[in-house]
Amino acid sequence: MIGLRSTWTGRIVLGISAALIVAFLVLPIVVIIVTSFGKDAFGAFPPAGWTLNWYEAVFAKGSEWPAALSLSALVASMTTVFSLILAITAATALTRSELPLRSAVYALVLGPLLIPQVVIALGLFLLFEPAAMLGSPIAIALGHTVLASPIAVMILIATFRGIDERLEDAAASMGASRFTIARRITFPLAAPGMVAAAVFSFITSFDEFFIAQFLSSGTTVTLPVQLFNSLAFDIDPTVTAISAVLIAFAVLALVLVALMRWLGSGRQSGLLSVETTTGLAKTEGDAA
Repeated sequence: MIGLRSTWTGRIVLGISAALIVAFLVLPIVVIIVTSFGKDAFGAFPPAGWTLNWYEAVFAKGSEWPAALSLSALVASMTTVFSLILAITAATALTRSELPLRSAVYALVLGPLLIPQVVIALGLFLLFEPAAMLGSPIAIALGHTVLASPIAVMILIATFRGIDERLEDAAASMGASRFTIARRITFPLAAPGMVAAAVFSFITSFDEFFIAQFLSSGTTVTLPVQLFNSLAFDIDPTVTAISAVLIAFAVLALVLVALMRWLGSGRQSGLLSVETTTGLAKTEGDAA
């Protein structure tokens, strides 16, 4: 009886603790979303009334938000492509080859995550300024790749390590080349991880501020820089609306990642089952 009571007490305490933690993390997001529909131009919470005016103002003619949003989307797309190319190459080398000094290479790849972003931003500014590349989307994308590619590498390394190597060994035993194994087995099974790496690379670039601030110009301003300018130099109520849009985008991206990982786990289980069945059939045939 005492054990049952203590078990239920522990579950209640854990449940309350989890609820408080979730509420603490989610509450700022809820405040932003609710405030974005409020009539008060100063963003009062709770709102005195409800309106969609701030959302209409975001995409109204003459608004600076669409240009900033388009530039951020372009830069994030370029960053995603660059990061995936680097991450696939690095993750393959670190997990599928006998690379010397593997630990040192891995630490070097993750190095940008340990350095303050403002330091990286200053270094990139000094690198691109003599080349007259400041304000160009390619410069901002290359800068964001420095931050996004280590995250993509970590995701893909975990993905490649999670792929059952028996599938690759079975294909190799049947005469498949390394390229065929990668194209027909490794990369298809790693697709959910690649999607996750792409999503997180895109979000990392889309939300990044310091590098964009150093590398932007008066005519090329990304969305985070525009958000900062709107809050630093004026009280713009449309900030809450665009913030709510970004929150919705992030939630959809996380749902996409979860869905792809779920589909990927089912696909690997199916391939492993087929490979096991084929192996058993071959063994029985040899025995006969």
